[in-house]
Amino acid sequence: MTEVIATNQTILVVGGGISGMTAALEAAETGKQVVLVEKRPYVGGRVTQLYKYFPKLCFPTCGLEINQRRAKMNPNLTILTLAEVTDLKGSAGDYTASVKISPRYVNDNCTACGDCEKAVEAEFDDDYNYGMGQRKGAYLPHSMAHPLRYVIDPQMLGSEDAQKAKDACKYDAVDLDMQEETIEFKAGAVIWATGWRPYDAAKIQPYGYDRYADVITNVEFERMADPKGPTGGKLVRPSDGKEAKNVAFIQCAGSRDRNHLYHCSRICCMATLKQTHYVQEAWGDEGKSSVYYIDIRAIDRFEDFYRKVQENANVSFIKSKVASITQSKDSGKPVLNGVDTEGYNRYANEHDLVVLAVGMEPSVDPESFPVEIQLNREGFIEPATDNGGVFAAGCASDALDVNRSAQHATGAALRAVQVVNRVAGTEG
Repeated sequence: MTEVIATNQTILVVGGGISGMTAALEAAETGKQVVLVEKRPYVGGRVTQLYKYFPKLCFPTCGLEINQRRAKMNPNLTILTLAEVTDLKGSAGDYTASVKISPRYVNDNCTACGDCEKAVEAEFDDDYNYGMGQRKGAYLPHSMAHPLRYVIDPQMLGSEDAQKAKDACKYDAVDLDMQEETIEFKAGAVIWATGWRPYDAAKIQPYGYDRYADVITNVEFERMADPKGPTGGKLVRPSDGKEAKNVAFIQCAGSRDRNHLYHCSRICCMATLKQTHYVQEAWGDEGKSSVYYIDIRAIDRFEDFYRKVQENANVSFIKSKVASITQSKDSGKPVLNGVDTEGYNRYANEHDLVVLAVGMEPSVDPESFPVEIQLNREGFIEPATDNGGVFAAGCASDALDVNRSAQHATGAALRAVQVVNRVAGTEG
């Protein structure tokens, strides 16, 4: 049975991505007791699935390593993975949280040696790579996963493979009898840091995401470019595995559209500008990127980055809202159809691969919130006094990049600390 020692001066953080980790660590380092609840088997969120950051084109592993070291060293922080908040009752300074913890089927004895993975044959879609490949039924989510502990896929339970995984473990770490459990504990304030999810590209019917294999999303392209990703870093056409040297990027795919997402997701333009570098990195001057855009929103410190991409002769910018994507009968490649709004020329451009810059939407649906909370039209949490001691952090509050998410999370931590400090002052 999982035990959590918590009081009404404890801070509950829901979500263990970059915002949740930042908020939890900042609060814990002020001396407050913090419980972080993350539904995945590991913390780090979608940042762990990035190949590089913009604009410096550096790797996320450095920042992840620093945060993981901070987490390991801080006795004030309790991390619960494979866990979800199912209920939250009370008011600021006096909440009671109910948390459901799903079984990992691997206990603390795990050394991440990988023997269980080698022993099993069953494979399942790899969520970490957005389904662009498969993983074993006994798996380590990714190489820097925290906690660095394997997971047994529940779909294997009762199978011969599950027993093979247990028999292969020299440390008695595989426990197939683990059960789901629900725990309750007190908290004085709550930081809601559940992050974002990519907009469902299949809803944008004219772009044929669910019909054409060579139309993918920007998050899938990010994993494809990563040497540790599903293609080993090779930019290829999913349909036939051939080289993808002529890549189209469609901006605002589902964003700024009353039929999909009303809002601008802010990061999509910069993500595409970054990803044009991946095409050059892979193919040199043979790599060609075409960016179809309404307008490019590269503000503040990103303008220089945008200017350098504009100066690259291998990157073309077509000011146009692509009307539709069809498939060439001759080559089988995707064809983008529309009108260039600068010259008002109609086009039907063929590309090896099309990348949809899908927007960000809150990862928790409004009806799923366990407590009454003020949301805006897009489903993001408003900074309202009616929310009591519940504070949004990062992309639960708005579409933000990594840097701004961390800054926002630090502010949320400060507000939560102020709430529990008032509780302490009242009780003192």
